[in-house]
Amino acid sequence: MKVIETFIGEANTLLWSYILIALLIGTGLYFTIRTKFVQFGMIGEMFRLMGEGSKGNKKGISSFQAFCISTASRVGTGNLAGVAIAITTGGPGAVFWMWLIAIIGSASAFIEATLAQIYKVKDGDTFRGGPAYYMEKALNARWMGITFAVLISLTFGLAFNSVQANTITSSLNNSFGIDKGLIAVVLAIITAIIIFGGLKRVAKVAEWMVPVMAGAYILCAIFIMITNITELPGVFKLIFEGAFGINQVAGGALGAAMMNGIKRGLFSNEAGMGSAPNAAATAEVSHPVKQGLIQALGVFFDTLVVCSSTAFIILLSGLYTSKESNGIVLTQNALEGSLGSWAGIFLALIVFLFAFSSVVGNYYYGESNIEFIKNNKFVLNLYRTAVVGMVAFGSVAELSFVWNLADLFMALMAIINLIAILLLGKIAFAALSDYKKQKAAGKNPVFYTTNIKGLKNVEAWENAPAQQGNKENLG
Repeated sequence: MKVIETFIGEANTLLWSYILIALLIGTGLYFTIRTKFVQFGMIGEMFRLMGEGSKGNKKGISSFQAFCISTASRVGTGNLAGVAIAITTGGPGAVFWMWLIAIIGSASAFIEATLAQIYKVKDGDTFRGGPAYYMEKALNARWMGITFAVLISLTFGLAFNSVQANTITSSLNNSFGIDKGLIAVVLAIITAIIIFGGLKRVAKVAEWMVPVMAGAYILCAIFIMITNITELPGVFKLIFEGAFGINQVAGGALGAAMMNGIKRGLFSNEAGMGSAPNAAATAEVSHPVKQGLIQALGVFFDTLVVCSSTAFIILLSGLYTSKESNGIVLTQNALEGSLGSWAGIFLALIVFLFAFSSVVGNYYYGESNIEFIKNNKFVLNLYRTAVVGMVAFGSVAELSFVWNLADLFMALMAIINLIAILLLGKIAFAALSDYKKQKAAGKNPVFYTTNIKGLKNVEAWENAPAQQGNKENLG
């Protein structure tokens, strides 16, 4: 067992410290250039579409609900603990590199979400899709799709959910003294009620939970920033000096700031990793690019808003120089220092919402991919039972090995997805060009298979009119 743990540890170091960083940054820069900086040029359209998508859809899943599912998974305890650790180990400069990687990664998020929309499939009143689906339909590589589907189901549906449950249990036990066994039972029951209700129930839970949890935390951070507004210039100075300062270069701290900020940004916003596209595919929109833009905005929300909230809370407290190794404890101490002892209870509730929302979002990623492997009710219910079991198990068990194994699986699924979206990027570029042409003509963009010449195996967009202009050629 020791040999296996050592191998997994060394593999994770190689993948996360070198290979994945280079791949994710390189891919993000490539897509940024090829889309002509879509994350900047269409930021206004992203916000407009978010407002449009919040109106909802009675039968299917609205674009806002799809956004909430992906945000539920994306915004977790890593936004609290992970950012804190990045700052204590890499210094304030890590925050700048975290921001930069989100800006770059949002282009990759746009590409993978747009592809997921193009190759989604009908599932009753809703849709499902994601990397496994575009690997099979666009690359004709079902083996690749199945490999990805197995990895993401094990990583998000089972391993990460057990870790999130463990975080909930530890937080509630430490803050309120509630018995871990009791928490495990309650968590398992609530999880079962939600996930056995299917996608629509998952979407409805995410739709109310995400705004409440994120809104409360962000408002708390804004209050702290306003009450310490005279110190904000000094905080920004700390961040930029830490990222570029001569002293940091001379002392070797610049590398630590870059590495910790980049790794935290990549791990938090998940851009390019192939997880969020599973949620993006569920949305009922008139054009795939609409959801691509909304998911790109999701990366900004995760890192530039939620992660930055934690960063400013900690930097304004001055506790970033402490030797505290537990990120949640550091964030809790920073909040209590700014707001008083009640802030510890507030954070415990926020941790619960952040972690449990991740359980809900993570579950759906597995469901979509289980259905890709075998669309069978018995198999799906077996998976749901396994998720409930892992939530109960994770609540009371030590999970260092499970966490390390999940990191390895996540790295492998990210590599597979990055290869796929690099090969299929031209399809998303053509869809973006079609969207822009229709917008320029004063239309509300509508997509059909015939909009892109040479597009094949696309079943959700086949109801094309007899004549359709603005055709884009894949070349």
